[in-house]
Amino acid sequence: MKKSTIVLLLLVVLALVLLPIFVAKDAEFGGADDQAEDVIADIDENYEPWFEPPIGDLPGEIESALFALQAAIGAGLIGYYIGTQKSKEKNSKQANA
Repeated sequence: MKKSTIVLLLLVVLALVLLPIFVAKDAEFGGADDQAEDVIADIDENYEPWFEPPIGDLPGEIESALFALQAAIGAGLIGYYIGTQKSKEKNSKQANA
């Protein structure tokens, strides 16, 4: 890829991340779990959850940190897989040459 293409793509990603923050200043960026809980409560007020989380309710900061850690581990595994596949491909081409 050209350097200008990479810079352009990074600027687009940055704009996609920052634009909602400035456009919807008073919006609450809640997760799908909270929305699902509200919908279930609207449908059936007597609904009882099947189980309780083993850790219990966590503060929002801890929950966000655990989610970010999960995303980082997933991205690391995907990056590792892609890297090993590219390395295998490169080594295969060198062996055939």
